[in-house]
Amino acid sequence: MAENWATLSPDLASAGYCVFAFNYGHAATDPIPDSASELRDFVNAVLGSTGAKKVDLVGHSQGGMMPRYYVKFLGGATKVDDLVGIVPSNHGTSNPLALVAGATVCPACVDQTTGSDLLKKLNADPEAPAGPDYTQLATRYDEVVLPYTSAFLSGPADRVTNVLLQDKCPLDTTEHDQATKDPVVAQWVKHALDRQGPADPGFQPHCVG
Repeated sequence: MAENWATLSPDLASAGYCVFAFNYGHAATDPIPDSASELRDFVNAVLGSTGAKKVDLVGHSQGGMMPRYYVKFLGGATKVDDLVGIVPSNHGTSNPLALVAGATVCPACVDQTTGSDLLKKLNADPEAPAGPDYTQLATRYDEVVLPYTSAFLSGPADRVTNVLLQDKCPLDTTEHDQATKDPVVAQWVKHALDRQGPADPGFQPHCVG
């Protein structure tokens, strides 16, 4: 969390949000269901300490996809208001390195390979169960989640918004690892959190860089 959220967490805190972050799954290598169980326990602790009824979740890569397991199978649908995925691996990746890593030290990499048993279960209809609002942010220059459209979810427009950063900011060249540090991404995240429902597809961020 110290690397992924060094920019966006302080930005959200400055905007008035009460921000929590955590590390999970032995550097995010454990099976997705195990990490989702850790998330469930962490959310319960946050709700208990703050008195809030629900949380908003903002996740990057696996952290954008894994919460969907919590929502769909571990009771999270009643505890999550917004789920914002930054370049999430919702439909996995065709990158062959994922399977190679999974064969050694990373069960989560196998789970995130296109067509895995985990993803078949997770993406069985509905992909976006009722409860949270879903905003999914993708970049055309993603070199990890391949194809980049893997980030997108199917679901009703009042609950799901899919955003390709370059549709509104064609010169934004952010790639996968640095997406949480991109000021355009930050604008989309705050826009999604600030309103009822998912992000408005018509929102125009200030394009920089």
